Amino acid sequence: MPHSVCTEFVQAWTRLMRAEQGLMDKIETALKQAGLPPLVWFDVLDELDRSDDGRLPQSDVQTRLSIAQYNLCRLADRLAADGLIERTRCQMDGRKGFLVITERGRGVRAEMWPVYASAIKAHVAGRLTHQEAEHLSALLGKLLDQPRPDAAERSA
Repeated sequence: MPHSVCTEFVQAWTRLMRAEQGLMDKIETALKQAGLPPLVWFDVLDELDRSDDGRLPQSDVQTRLSIAQYNLCRLADRLAADGLIERTRCQMDGRKGFLVITERGRGVRAEMWPVYASAIKAHVAGRLTHQEAEHLSALLGKLLDQPRPDAAERSA
């Protein structure tokens, strides 16, 4: 017997995916035009910068950002090659790797944030009221397995 889904749910899913892709494209374009790295670089640097000591186990970064392990490994290699992070090993368990933000990484993150924030302001804040944004955030929170900080909580 085929599985059916109500039209409203299919439409909500379709709009969510199209909105996400469209907004991501606009943010990526703004970063590229400013000569800055891709948004995923900001996401990794931001997670590390907001941690207590600027370092997190690679597995935690992977989980927080929902990035596949092999993708995060390649990304971490690029970030390390650019001097934005360092990779270290746990002294207690050499199999456990940590990502550590460097001062250069903090600088690049700080340089990226105003462009990112401006894109959020133009493409989200410019289209929703505060009440609509709160409602949307609450609705999307229901779809997440775990709570995640929203972009408004990020600071320069």
